[in-house]
Amino acid sequence: MSLLEVNDLVVDFGRHRRVAVDHVSWSLDPGERLGLIGESGSGKSVTALAIMGLLPDNAHISGSIRWRGQEFIGASDRAMSSLRGSSIGMVFQEPMTALDPTMKVGRQVGEVALLHRTVARGQARSRVLEMLDEVGIEDPVRVADSYPHQLSGGQRQRALLAMALINSPDLLVCDEPTTALDVTVQARVLATIDEVLTSVGAACVFITHDLAVVSQICHNLIVMTSGKIVETGSTRKVLSDPKHPYTRRLLRAARLDLVEPGATIMLEDS
Repeated sequence: MSLLEVNDLVVDFGRHRRVAVDHVSWSLDPGERLGLIGESGSGKSVTALAIMGLLPDNAHISGSIRWRGQEFIGASDRAMSSLRGSSIGMVFQEPMTALDPTMKVGRQVGEVALLHRTVARGQARSRVLEMLDEVGIEDPVRVADSYPHQLSGGQRQRALLAMALINSPDLLVCDEPTTALDVTVQARVLATIDEVLTSVGAACVFITHDLAVVSQICHNLIVMTSGKIVETGSTRKVLSDPKHPYTRRLLRAARLDLVEPGATIMLEDS
């Protein structure tokens, strides 16, 4: 059985029913890393929010999203809340809006574990420090005792990653997690995500417009535009032998070399 199955998903908004996701279907196996790529407005982030049950009130959703056979569409807020942060973790694009500016980082990370009762309150502090260390934060004690504004962008993003992973989820959803970072910090955070996913064996849905990023992280790709899927396949196959004109335009925009199928994918410096 697939870990996650999305079937004929449609999401539209408002009175005029503006379609953001248009009859999208795909599945994710345990441990698989799947990239959803496309430009802004392609529907990739809306798909992720639908999976997490985080769409706004003016969204209309139909189709099916099944987690280990359990239907998400129409599920209660309580049922979704029990899965978010435990079985499914999410890393958002902008940590300054995802983190509470009035609360120290260690407390925020620890509350995720306490909410789902994966650790006793007395053990939460040590688990937080362990997790911050695991995601590559060099001084976990200082970071845990800091407010978000006292940290660098890379440290904040790593703290979000620690928060998403502290309960050892089976799936990590990453929505443009490195967009706000400079190139050097981005490379370090991506390496950390790769290492942690490998160590815990979690599946990942990685949403981005950056093909260089998904080439480092993802096994398979889905290319979206205007809410529709236009191409799917292994990362190597899609990037080395794109079939759809839109995928080719993305590759040209990213200045990726188109190479023969099976050849090594060469990325130009950006």
